Amino acid sequence: MHATSLQRQQQTIPPTYNVIWTTPSQNSSESMPCGGGDIGLNVWVENGDVLFYLSRSGTFDENNAMLKLGRVRLKLSSNPFNDNTFRQELRLQEGGVRISGNNTVLNLWVDVFRPVVHIDIQSPKPTKITTTYESWRYEDRLVQGSALRENSYKIPQKFEVKTYKDDIRFGENEIFFVHRNRNDLDNAFDYTVRLEGMEEVKSELYTPLKNNTFGGIIKGINMKPVGESTGKYADTDFRGWTLESVKPTRLQNIEIALHVAQTSTLEEWTTGLRKIQTDAFQNKKTALTQTQAWWRQFWERSYIVIEGADSTISRNYQLFRYQLGCNAYGQWPTKFNGGLFTFDPVFVDKKYNHTPDFRLWGGGTMTAQNQRLVYFPMLKSGDFNMLKPQFDFYLRSQHNAELRSKIYWKHAGACFTEQIENFGLPNPFEYGYKRPEGYDPGMEYNAWLEYQWDTVFEFCLMMLETERYEGRNITSYIPFIESCLTFFDEHYQWLAKQRGTKALDEKGHYVFYPSSACETFKMTYNSATVIAALKVILTRMLELPDSYLGTSQRQKWTAMLNRIPPLPFQEFEGQKTLAPAVAWMRVQNSETPQLYPVFPWGLYGIGKPDLEVAVNTYKHDPHAIKFRSHIGWRQYSIFAARLGLTNDAMELTRLKFQNSNHRFPTFWGPGFDWTPDHNWGGSAMIGLQEMLMQVDDKKIYLLPAWPKQWNVKFKLHAPYNTTIEGEVKNGKIEALKVTPTSRTSDVILPY
Repeated sequence: MHATSLQRQQQTIPPTYNVIWTTPSQNSSESMPCGGGDIGLNVWVENGDVLFYLSRSGTFDENNAMLKLGRVRLKLSSNPFNDNTFRQELRLQEGGVRISGNNTVLNLWVDVFRPVVHIDIQSPKPTKITTTYESWRYEDRLVQGSALRENSYKIPQKFEVKTYKDDIRFGENEIFFVHRNRNDLDNAFDYTVRLEGMEEVKSELYTPLKNNTFGGIIKGINMKPVGESTGKYADTDFRGWTLESVKPTRLQNIEIALHVAQTSTLEEWTTGLRKIQTDAFQNKKTALTQTQAWWRQFWERSYIVIEGADSTISRNYQLFRYQLGCNAYGQWPTKFNGGLFTFDPVFVDKKYNHTPDFRLWGGGTMTAQNQRLVYFPMLKSGDFNMLKPQFDFYLRSQHNAELRSKIYWKHAGACFTEQIENFGLPNPFEYGYKRPEGYDPGMEYNAWLEYQWDTVFEFCLMMLETERYEGRNITSYIPFIESCLTFFDEHYQWLAKQRGTKALDEKGHYVFYPSSACETFKMTYNSATVIAALKVILTRMLELPDSYLGTSQRQKWTAMLNRIPPLPFQEFEGQKTLAPAVAWMRVQNSETPQLYPVFPWGLYGIGKPDLEVAVNTYKHDPHAIKFRSHIGWRQYSIFAARLGLTNDAMELTRLKFQNSNHRFPTFWGPGFDWTPDHNWGGSAMIGLQEMLMQVDDKKIYLLPAWPKQWNVKFKLHAPYNTTIEGEVKNGKIEALKVTPTSRTSDVILPY
């Protein structure tokens, strides 16, 4: 091995990773992602027209569906995009999409720092351009049948569920469109609060739906309104509002300013939108420079580039990271079930012939066990600021979750169930519309989700990791983490006292019954996921500097840590293995919680004691074998990497990163969820990172599960503000740069 500093040449992703199409698309399923800030576009060319869907985080309507902002159609009179000169390219280094043909070039890009979409068109001769804003929300629409799965209700109600129409109109040289949630009727928040018996504290509860308003302005200099039209795309009728060039031109710039906010009046919202529009116009010269600089810095911050036959793996790793980067600054986290890049649902599954607003598993409903896989890879990729939307989601919901504990059980702590709304209460369908009389009102009446309260701890772990990785001041997160711990402390002692006279077992340990090991092992006694989560979170809390915890807090959490029971074990084929729990009633789903002490909790792994117990679990546990797969949120590539099982990790990672069945390579899915499946991509990223580098506090293990045939250049982040850059050829580290150099002694090489 030759361990020297890497040469000083700039390390970036190869230009060959750009996605290039030389033929137009058939429909929106053959679209290409484009975005920035928290805006996502699906871009495609069909029959000579350039089309794109507009999405932005936070567009939650009265039913808590996440609505598209509309579709834009561009036509050029010369129709340059209809012959063999056609080219559509996602230019990763710049963050935008370029479409060209017959010497005409259209650049489509999103300002990372302002919510504005830019379309810049250059033609060799004067050309007339029409820009049409197409909306299927030109009238109220009943939401019926399976279409209800796009919102929080999921099934038919005793009342009509409608998606209410938008306000769309022309200005002098612009199209104005807005959706403002109505206040003259109950919305999904009101319904959920009433169903779940929280009305006495309704005035205290946070809601993102009241007065939520979203929309924008499409404006083109040298353009004028020319009227409305009607049409149908896929299965959805629409109305179009068209701007047209006043006269043919060689250069045309069109801007779309977008705004999402909860405001007391529509006028206040409109004023905010006009400010965005004015700011974009005043900063137009610098916006492109700033945006392209941001994307260059994004790619320089972290990369994995594999050479040779398996280069598709790292190409798709970068493409999916681009999709995540398009929501770097959103108020709301990237949704696991499509992110900002869903398209007409009939092209995912023919039975869902609904509007482009549709996605399975809801728009405002958050599923922690899926969301976690979207966000864990951001630690090693160094995208720490991109974690903020997910953390903020929990901070906004904390008080609502604490009120659940107070109202239902008269004790403290934040109770986060699985399948929660964007205001922290359980999804009403998952909570149960038909509940037995006298059933605990704090419980979800749901065979998959009952007693599953520990998934929030994975986000507590990420919060703690940002302190360790980047030195972030996490003072604002400490009360949240403590509230989640308090719930488990108080609730399981409360449950024990409902059954008998003692709150703890004979060894002074909690009795975690009933608990749950994921959605799979139900009605468990001492679930492995609960025990591992609490052990790790409490240990990490106690390792924090004194500036975060006072003496009384340390005493409280030390006492709680001492009350955590040991992990459960079992045997198969004479081999000791990790168990999902001491006991359970039934197997409900197909996850592998007995390996959660490996990932995410890291109690077992490379360089740690009793590794063979975890390996035995992977190899011999019948459920672990039965459920093994690469599809969707399956985590076996991660498990294999953390256990040093190189061949398994390699094959599973190949499967994870193979091209999707849609035209864009990383529009995976639907898997168990929807397309593009973002927890498929996130879990794939984590597995590849863990093959290349694993960390344990200050220890940095390089190539713990890396196949010798994969030559690679990489840059990843490790705890304590550390970056590791390297080049590996034929299984040997040819170059290595550790920053800061003082951390070099903490790097553990594979031989």
